[in-house]
Amino acid sequence: MPGTVLLLAASPVGRGRLVDAASVLPVLAAVEPAVLSGTDTASVVELADPLEPQAVLTRLRAAAASPGPLTLFVTGQLQLDRRQRLPHLALARTTAATVRYTALPWHWLREELRLRPDGTTTLVADLYADAESWQQLRERPLDTGGNIAVYGRIAPPPSRRTVAAPAYMKAVATILRSGHRPPPERLHEQALARLADGEEGPGADGGPGLVLTARRPPATDPHAAIAAWVESGRHGDADALAAGWEQAAVRAYGAASEDALHWTEVRADLAMFAGDAARSCRAWLTVAATRLAMGQGADAPAVESAVDRAHHQWGRIRDAEQARELGPVLAELRGRVPGRQRGALDHVRRQLRQLQAKN
Repeated sequence: MPGTVLLLAASPVGRGRLVDAASVLPVLAAVEPAVLSGTDTASVVELADPLEPQAVLTRLRAAAASPGPLTLFVTGQLQLDRRQRLPHLALARTTAATVRYTALPWHWLREELRLRPDGTTTLVADLYADAESWQQLRERPLDTGGNIAVYGRIAPPPSRRTVAAPAYMKAVATILRSGHRPPPERLHEQALARLADGEEGPGADGGPGLVLTARRPPATDPHAAIAAWVESGRHGDADALAAGWEQAAVRAYGAASEDALHWTEVRADLAMFAGDAARSCRAWLTVAATRLAMGQGADAPAVESAVDRAHHQWGRIRDAEQARELGPVLAELRGRVPGRQRGALDHVRRQLRQLQAKN
């Protein structure tokens, strides 16, 4: 089956830049797509110093929806937002004061990949952390989810007024340019060995930092069966299985439990894959309202994500009556959860007025 490769290299423009992330892209781009992917054929999407987190999310979401093997090569720097202290991948316009609005939240990447079948997704990462992120990551490792294989390293910030080279990723690219792709574990070992030997030349940092290693998910996970059914177009079967797990979680732990909410979120995604935007929107609204009722903050990542996704799906509802029904609920939640995109509440209200005027 054809593979998909996403090459993402991002770092701020200006004094906040820790690593020249985009410098690795010409080396990676010189590798045959099939070698990058480890499949017979592959399509490659390249993002060099992107400006907007939403644009990155769109490309990431499309890559995550691809049916075949997915390999992500991510190079850049990590920074914490000042409010929630959550790790973000800095983009071209990111500054220390604007992380929340101009950088890609790391949990967005994790969320987009969580429904992919086990064994189909590999993340290769070469990341630099600023001082605050580095301190936090030494106590709380970066969460990439449990269903993907992860290889790479996180390096501490370089010395002041120095822009580092993405030495680990350049080592990976150099190895792959030979035309042979070793198994990911061996590729990772070889890249670390090149770092230790100083083979990457001037600008190499000489050490692995925090080493990221593969996570091997369990073999009896129901997400794999659900993803397989979605891939084959059996959306009803996928939703029925998820509904069974949702009901079991409700009986065991209650409707407001994390277990139950997780399966409600899965079903919201499944409705999206099936093209039922109204059902997906309604499910995300339920998740958001439940989390708020539990006392979670309006800026909690899970709450923000639920409202953002409800908003996105509401905009895709073709039936005007359903859109008018769900619009006021979304507007009320948007008033409480404004999210990261300025003007989101005004957008809902404006669209709702247009729908009501046509009634």
